[in-house]
Amino acid sequence: MSEGTSLVMESSENGTDLSQDDIGSVEEIPEDTILSRQTSVNLVPFIGQRFVSQDAAYEFYCSFAKQCGFSIRRHRTRGKDGVGRGVTRRDFTCHRGGYPQMKPSEDAKLQRNRKSSRCGCQAYMRIVKRADFDVPEWRITGFSNIHNHELLKPNEVRLLSAYSSISPDDKSRICAFAKAGMSVRQMLRLLELEKGVKLGCLPFTEIDVRNLLQSFRNVDRGNDAIDLIAMCKKLKDENPNFKYDFRIDGHNRVEHIAWSYASSVQLYEVFGDAVVFDTTHRLDAYDMLLGVWVGVDNHGITCFFGCVLLRDETLRSFCWALKTFLGFMKGKAPQTILTDQNVWLKEAIAIEMSATKHALCIWHISVKFSDWFSVLLGSRYDDWKAEFLRLYNLELVEDFEQEWRAMVDKYGLHENKHIASLYALRTLWALPFLRCYFFAGMMSTFQPESINALVQQILSAQPQLDHFIERVADIVDFNDEVGAKQKMQQKMNKVCLTTGSPIESHAVAVLTPYAFNKFQEEFVSAPKYASILVDEGYFLVRHHTQVDGGSKVIWVPRQQLISCSCHHFEFSGILCRHVLRVLSTNNCFHIPDQYLPARWRGVNSSSKATTPRDHAERIQLLESMVSTIITESMETEERLDEACEQIAMVLSHIKELPRPTHNGVDRSRKQRHCSLSCCGQFEHDSSDCPLIEGDNLNDDALGFL
Repeated sequence: MSEGTSLVMESSENGTDLSQDDIGSVEEIPEDTILSRQTSVNLVPFIGQRFVSQDAAYEFYCSFAKQCGFSIRRHRTRGKDGVGRGVTRRDFTCHRGGYPQMKPSEDAKLQRNRKSSRCGCQAYMRIVKRADFDVPEWRITGFSNIHNHELLKPNEVRLLSAYSSISPDDKSRICAFAKAGMSVRQMLRLLELEKGVKLGCLPFTEIDVRNLLQSFRNVDRGNDAIDLIAMCKKLKDENPNFKYDFRIDGHNRVEHIAWSYASSVQLYEVFGDAVVFDTTHRLDAYDMLLGVWVGVDNHGITCFFGCVLLRDETLRSFCWALKTFLGFMKGKAPQTILTDQNVWLKEAIAIEMSATKHALCIWHISVKFSDWFSVLLGSRYDDWKAEFLRLYNLELVEDFEQEWRAMVDKYGLHENKHIASLYALRTLWALPFLRCYFFAGMMSTFQPESINALVQQILSAQPQLDHFIERVADIVDFNDEVGAKQKMQQKMNKVCLTTGSPIESHAVAVLTPYAFNKFQEEFVSAPKYASILVDEGYFLVRHHTQVDGGSKVIWVPRQQLISCSCHHFEFSGILCRHVLRVLSTNNCFHIPDQYLPARWRGVNSSSKATTPRDHAERIQLLESMVSTIITESMETEERLDEACEQIAMVLSHIKELPRPTHNGVDRSRKQRHCSLSCCGQFEHDSSDCPLIEGDNLNDDALGFL
């Protein structure tokens, strides 16, 4: 065991003790080896500690490890990104955990005798994903600081590769120094002076800086950005529907450049009603701001609309970006747009998209709460966060205003600048002020994970500057393929109807599985509410436990008009439980078409023509179904016989269906072409040509023909 301090804590995901198989063997620790809470940095992990994301937990444990004298690495996970609930558990271990594995050699080749630092160290930290109040967060459920090796000294630990990384701010500074013509050693010395550290004590070395500059092609961003224009022109020549535009400044440099792919424009035509414009990242390779337009399709999958690189964050730059994007999309502005907090972007949207409702992403706000309030509120922080999220989800503006003041009084936040700023901007983020506008479900907290994953993939394409836009196209295509597989899986999963109501049967026949699940959540909850007729066409709907209050529903059957004061339909495009309760209790068995929006409908129920992408998805679905039939049929002879019989019947029926025609001619028949030079007609071949059916043609004549 190391001479350093050590600590063991373990808790199960359900709050109970874990089995030995789950945590491995852990020996009992003497009291004098327990890590003191009075460390210099007070960064000791503890059971129940919470983080907003995996990355936040990783950074915290990384800081703790650096203070102790070791580094960490990501280890086992439970779950997988893009499948089910995604990753639900993550283990971080000491960099010397585990043992080196010998790879089997091929053709008796000698392998290099590489030395490994792994020695089976048992130190680790485990985090588990929870979702309280519909806000996902990560909690520590296991922690051990037992090491079977010596821990490094502070002047040694900084040389580990895990701590030799260069932060984004330092990268930007180094790029600026390089543009000014400074040498690498001058850059390092200036950074040491700025950070107030001793000579040679930066978290990175001279080699790291030289590698960074080399990855940026000697920081020649001017030529790199010009190369982007050449890439765009090439893609435009290959596909005329590819869109791009740019602006050159007075120094003949690319000031701004934006582009969108043909598939992205097609997706925007259908799903461009609600858009997220993410401008929270920079592309260090070009020293430019990266902006990404994304949305969500009818299956709840993130779709890419366009990209922009801006030299600066000014009103003029954002206006150019928004105007260019609208040009790509034939002037069609979204109904709503979500952004991060930026005063110039807010003004630009008011100028270029005056009819579009602008809102702030709640996830960009809530991610800062830990830094703003955790120290200030201490043990009351969790209670305050739960109270804030409750206020965020209120329905009425009056209730929000009243309860916000009560919350400020309760926690003594009258003088807090962050609370004052949040209240000043409340009409841009609080749901009581936004429920009348359609956001396609993107105001929830689960959607940003998929959006951020797409942005991170785009950022990862920086090293390949020669083909950056093509790499982004590959990323978009790959995400489209992943989305197609998810849609196919949704279609193959059997949808379970919870009631025998015709309303539910109607909805499942029209909506996509994703949209129907949202609808079903409301429909199942509807019976818990009482519907009270107040006046003709006017109903008061409230939960069975409520004595007063409730939502006001207006229903005009003759005109097929219905509305609710909760504005759930306007906000999400899905009818609310209050409306569904009124329809059910008043013998309405069919949902009016206008309350099953086209953007949430499946391909077959949509009135729009089927796109090539939808056609390809259905072919993939058919191939998957055939593969499943073969797998299931092979188990027994009875299954195989039944499958052959049923498939033969289906195939016979399909052959009886009319074939596609071209100018009135059956394409399958048109493909039969007589090869005889004297005929050359369609609909038959040389074997049954009418010219040679007569008896007057002998062998010589046939040979001539």
